[in-house]
Amino acid sequence: MNSSHGLLAATLIALSGPVSAEVYRNVDQYGNVTYSDEPSKGAETVDVKPVTTITLPKPQNVQKTDELRKEVEREGSVYDSVSFVYPENNQAFQSGSGDVQFEIRSTPDLQKGHKYEVTLDGQPVGQTAAGSITVNNVFRGTHTARVHIIDENGIQVKTGPSITFTVHRPVVNKRQPKQ
Repeated sequence: MNSSHGLLAATLIALSGPVSAEVYRNVDQYGNVTYSDEPSKGAETVDVKPVTTITLPKPQNVQKTDELRKEVEREGSVYDSVSFVYPENNQAFQSGSGDVQFEIRSTPDLQKGHKYEVTLDGQPVGQTAAGSITVNNVFRGTHTARVHIIDENGIQVKTGPSITFTVHRPVVNKRQPKQ
């Protein structure tokens, strides 16, 4: 392989970057729904949202219970508080898309390597080192949220008070056409 072929190959590899695969939904004559990464006749493209990733504690850290407990107490004692600035407790608001933006504050600010983790109805929904995180497609109704500060190992070192809020979303009625 001469140098121009090597340069071309290197350029193509560098430009290849991450590729997002298409997902296709197909309904057969019996009403069975199938999904595939390959297009087929009559299939429609499905918009797939990005996946939220959560950093879980490393197994070796979880096994060192006493050492870990002392470390968490030491790291957590650095913070006076962590809480939501928005939404406020018992707030109700409209969100047609179901997106809820959480604004978070800690005193003092986050230490290096630490992140905020938001849980919604007891389930982790996102992490950020900034003071803001948006959770998409929150269902209508009343929800409970909590914010934690986690360290670089994914261990919760400080937990703020929970808040309750209500999301109102418009209802879309699908009417059948008159025949």
